[in-house]
Amino acid sequence: FIQDFSKAMSQAGSSQFQEVIRQELEYSMKVELDKILATAHSNEIEHTKKDLEGFKKLFHRFLQEKGPSVDWGKIQRPPEDSIQPYEKIKARGLPDNIASVLNKLVVVKLNGGLGTSMGCKGPKSLIGVRNENTFLDLTVQQIEHLNKSYNTDVPLVLMNSFNTDDDTKKILQKYSHSRVKIYTFNQSRYPRINKETLLPIAKDVSYSGENTECWYPPGHGDIYASFYNSGLLDNLIAEGKEYIFVSNIDNLGATVDLYILNHLMNPPNGKRCEFVMEVTNKTRADVKGGTLTQYENKLRLVEIAQVPKAHVDEFKSVSKFKIFNTNNLWIALSAIKRLQEKNAIDMEIIVNPKTLDGGLNVIQLETAVGAAIKSFENSLGINVPRSRFLPVKTTSDLLLVMSNLYSLNAGSLTMSEKREFPTVPLVKLGSSFTKVQDYLRRFESIPDMLELDHLTVSGDVTFGKNVSLKGTVIIIANHGDRIDIPAGALLENKIVSGNLRILDH
Repeated sequence: FIQDFSKAMSQAGSSQFQEVIRQELEYSMKVELDKILATAHSNEIEHTKKDLEGFKKLFHRFLQEKGPSVDWGKIQRPPEDSIQPYEKIKARGLPDNIASVLNKLVVVKLNGGLGTSMGCKGPKSLIGVRNENTFLDLTVQQIEHLNKSYNTDVPLVLMNSFNTDDDTKKILQKYSHSRVKIYTFNQSRYPRINKETLLPIAKDVSYSGENTECWYPPGHGDIYASFYNSGLLDNLIAEGKEYIFVSNIDNLGATVDLYILNHLMNPPNGKRCEFVMEVTNKTRADVKGGTLTQYENKLRLVEIAQVPKAHVDEFKSVSKFKIFNTNNLWIALSAIKRLQEKNAIDMEIIVNPKTLDGGLNVIQLETAVGAAIKSFENSLGINVPRSRFLPVKTTSDLLLVMSNLYSLNAGSLTMSEKREFPTVPLVKLGSSFTKVQDYLRRFESIPDMLELDHLTVSGDVTFGKNVSLKGTVIIIANHGDRIDIPAGALLENKIVSGNLRILDH
């Protein structure tokens, strides 16, 4: 329907006709949203209204825009000084009064995601990552360590979604005695829309039971409006806070960096940046990451979804677009307030198609937090070391961070000094390892991976205790067969295939 609709739009040529269709769609949407709002209890009306208002704006823009593509001809390389090397920022050193600089900072973690892709129920931040510590535990430990070391008061703010809020709040009770103030606010809850009719599939406001599939959190670009609407933004400004450091809670490399913070608070040219995006060099594994470009004289984040089909290969090339966005962002609180009040934060709409369990095709309209970079003044990219981008999206990533490649200190993971080269091995675990509980069952202990370059595992494979993996190791169990790597085995540049069961007798 959407393709036919846009084809009809372009063929009709008459802007009047297009306008009529748009108005009809907007009117039908308004009628449906009013019906949904009418089912809200008195204590839900206020925030439901805000959510639906926000959704209406997004839907209006979705109907206005001519598709997501950027004009490829306008994309230029960013000017030299708009992306600074981290080494240059670090070389400035730190001032004596670093504590007073830290006291202006708030750490915000994006905590809206569920652990479903790793076979877990509940918030992803509650998955155990290292010595029984979850993503949330490690985050709290890092900030607590910072506050103790510098005698500061850096708070932690979690942006939850309606999917993660209850479970997260229950867990937060265990930190009540830690030296970190923890605040939460919820991102909006928007209705999924039927791909054919472009109307919401929800009939009322409830989002439990069979209605869970009717609603979605609209991407992390929602942070600006939700943070502002929650009242927390104003409270933090009133407390004298000036910058937030935002990152995904599953990026274990996203720790507070004092050199970047100092660069923001004490800029060398006296002119403060309102928005800093940490980027890092692409490897062959990162071809899909969004990249920073110069577009109409502004720094702009371009995501793969916005690239015209003819240019996708060029976008993925490591030689032309060398960096990608880590989603570690430093943003001035006063600028968020100013832009939010002027309704001037402009983010491209991401149309995310989904098929529900019953087979219904829906779309959800989303935005990405980094896309707002072009709305802020004096934005900057900082090209940081790869160690600041350590996301755990799959159990393959989990194996890396659980292994002896990393040492854990005060909640921060750093690459072991015993590793001879700074790159991380490429690990590909097959579908038998996708779910966290299956993955954990297949390793009696995490192998020694200090000298590993590449690991591929496919099929029904288990690892005994104290296995060492070096060089390139490929283990493939044929369908119906099982491979047990025995305890204490050393595999160096080996291919193991077929059927291998070592039985005790």
